[in-house]
Amino acid sequence: MRARMALLQAGRAFEAVEVSLGNKPAILLAISPKATVPVLQLPDGSVIEESWDILRWALAVPDVHGWWARAQSPANLDLLLRNDGDFKHHLDRWKYPQRYATESLAPDSHRDRAMDVLLQPLEARLNSAPYLGGATPCATDLAVMPFVRQFAAVDPIWFARQNLPSVRAWLDGWLVSPLFVTCMVKLPAAGVIRFPSL
Repeated sequence: MRARMALLQAGRAFEAVEVSLGNKPAILLAISPKATVPVLQLPDGSVIEESWDILRWALAVPDVHGWWARAQSPANLDLLLRNDGDFKHHLDRWKYPQRYATESLAPDSHRDRAMDVLLQPLEARLNSAPYLGGATPCATDLAVMPFVRQFAAVDPIWFARQNLPSVRAWLDGWLVSPLFVTCMVKLPAAGVIRFPSL
């Protein structure tokens, strides 16, 4: 999701291919032995296999609107590390407890640690500005929002009761944004859809 949003924001036309990880298509296996998503094959045949690297490729050159530059502050890089590290670890164990049934921590403990690791610092940041880029969004907003969305969706009633008004306002704004709505267009099963620039 964050790679697709970055490509859309940057105005880069691309083709998206629906991938079932239980039945990986030959095109994915041919371009990426790692066979995980997202994978972006560039016109010159080179391949980018990590979502943050796809964001960098899409937004960094030329960075006309500063989406990439604003993401490079120490505070934003810290949030990204928290998101992609400990937060993702705890989110997975709260969202998919059956996959981690042998672990010692209960799912609710992972939920609480995820709050401490990312959502409380995110709330503090968003108290002073509407986006992680300040008055306007940046690549860090795109990188973090899909995971916060996943976290909120595990138990929406519980999430709505948490003292996270700034996080909720930020997330709600993204969920109705044209960028997110376009990103979430359902792909045909085993099909390809071409996304023009916004």
